[in-house]
Amino acid sequence: MTTKTGSSFNATGRRKNAVAHVRMTEGTGKIVINDCPFEEYLPTEQLQNEILRPFHAVNMINKFDVKINAAGGGIHGQAGAIRHGISRALTQLDPELRKTLKPLDLLRRDPRMKERKKPGQPGARKRFQFSKR
Repeated sequence: MTTKTGSSFNATGRRKNAVAHVRMTEGTGKIVINDCPFEEYLPTEQLQNEILRPFHAVNMINKFDVKINAAGGGIHGQAGAIRHGISRALTQLDPELRKTLKPLDLLRRDPRMKERKKPGQPGARKRFQFSKR
C-alpha cells in the first residue's frame, strides 16, 4: 500500500511475518523506528546497512527523514520489511527510480515463509524416530 500526502510519502513493506509502515518526509536523514533511533533499534551494522541500501542505490543519503512503525516477526524480518517499504516510498517520490531499484531486487517482496507444522509429526519436516523392533 502506497500513498502520497503533501510532501510525505507513505508505504508498507513486508517480509516473513513482519510488517513495516514507512513515512518519508524531506529532511536531514533522521531515521526513527518505533520511536527509537535506528542505530539503537538495529544493533548490528549489517542490519543498519540493509535499511540504508535503497538510499545508497539512488544516491539520496540524508535527504529524507523516515518514521517507521515495525511489528511482527523478528529483527531480521523487520529490517527486510523496512527496506521494502523505503524502496516503495522512493518509487512514489520519483517513478524513474524504479529502473534503478528493480534490478537490485529492492522492490520485490521476499515470499519465503516458515513452513507449517504437519499433524502427526513433531515439526514441519521432522519425523518421529523410527524403530524397526
